[in-house]
Amino acid sequence: MKVSVHAAIADIGRDVWDAAAAPSGNPFVSYDFLNILEESGCVSPRTGWRPCHLTTQGGVMPLYLKSHSQGEYVFDHAWAEAYERAGGRYYPKLQAAVPFTPATGPRLIASTDEARRVLLAGAMDLTQSTGASSVHITFLEEDEWRLAGEAGLLLRQDQQFHWENNGYATFDDFLAALSSSHRKTIRRERRLAQEGLKILALTGADLTEDHWDAFFAFYMDTGSRKWGRPYLNRRFFSLLNERMADRVLLVMARRGERWIAGALNLIGRDALYGRNWGAVEDVPFLHFELCYYRAIEEAIRLGVPRVEAGAQGTHKISRGYLPSPVYSAHFIADPALRAPVARYLENERPAVAEEMEALSKAFSPFSQRSS
Repeated sequence: MKVSVHAAIADIGRDVWDAAAAPSGNPFVSYDFLNILEESGCVSPRTGWRPCHLTTQGGVMPLYLKSHSQGEYVFDHAWAEAYERAGGRYYPKLQAAVPFTPATGPRLIASTDEARRVLLAGAMDLTQSTGASSVHITFLEEDEWRLAGEAGLLLRQDQQFHWENNGYATFDDFLAALSSSHRKTIRRERRLAQEGLKILALTGADLTEDHWDAFFAFYMDTGSRKWGRPYLNRRFFSLLNERMADRVLLVMARRGERWIAGALNLIGRDALYGRNWGAVEDVPFLHFELCYYRAIEEAIRLGVPRVEAGAQGTHKISRGYLPSPVYSAHFIADPALRAPVARYLENERPAVAEEMEALSKAFSPFSQRSS
C-alpha cells in the first residue's frame, strides 16, 4: 500500500477522513474536530504543531511534526534533555495524537491490521525525510498499542481515572453502590456546591456565543492561574459550536444573571469526555459538581457507558472514578537513546500496574457488596 503525507487535514477532505474515522464514534479523531484545530490556528507550524497527516488505502493517521513537547500529557521532557546533553537533537519529533487532548482513541485509524502496519511504517520512515528523532503515538487504543509493540516500538503505560456505568439508571443508583461514608460526602459536596446557583447542561441549539464568551473567560483564567499558556483561542470555540454543537455538552453555573463557572465535555459513542474547566468565583466543591457529578448524571441520561474526566487526579477515586490504563508507543531512531529509554519503560510499566491495583484496593469508594 502507498502512504501519502498531507500538510493539512483539509487536503484530505471530510469524506476520505471520516470514512476511516467515523466508525470509531470518537469525536476527537473526527474530521471536524481536527480541522477546527487547524482552521482556528491553534494547530499550525507557528504553534509548534506542523500537520503531516498520513493516508493509505482505507486508513488515516493524525500526525504532527513538533518542535516541543507541550500539549501532549505523556511526558518525554527528561528523554529530550538527556539526549541533548549527550549531543543529540531531539526536536523535531513526530507526534501521532489529538493535540491538547489526553483522551484515548484510535491513532492508526483503519479497519485492517495490514493498513495499520502500513501507516505505522510510514510514520517511522518519515523520520528520515523530516530529520525527526522519534515517533510518539499517544493515547492510542490497546490493540493498536500491542500491534505497535509487535513492530518494535517501545511501550509505555500510564493511568487515568474513569467512571464506568455498572447498570445505573439514575445518579442515586450510583450512590447506592458506594459505602455509606462516601455517599454522605458526595451528597454534602453537591449540596454546598449548588447553594445559590443555577446549573445548566447545554448542548446543540441551546448553545450560544454568549455561553462561549463566558466559558472562554473561565478557560483563560484557569490557564493564567496555573502559570500555563492556554492552547485554544476564542475562534476554536466558535467553530466548535458551529460544526459540532450536537457533540458538545457544556455544563455552566450561574449566580443570578452572571455565569461564574463551566465545564466542557464532548459526547462520544462510548464515553463522555471531560475536557476543560474554569471559574471566576471560588465556590467550595463546584469543580467536583460540574466536572464529575454532573458528568455522571449526563452520561447516565445519554446512555453513555463511561466518563473520562481528563488527565491526573487521584482525588477522583473517592468520587467514583477508578484507575484505568492509558497507552503510548515510541519509536526512537538512535540506538544510543532507544536503549536507556527501553530500560526505563521496562521498570515503569509494572510500577504503574502495581500503583493502579493498590489505589483501587485502598481508596475505592464502592461498598464491598457492590464490588
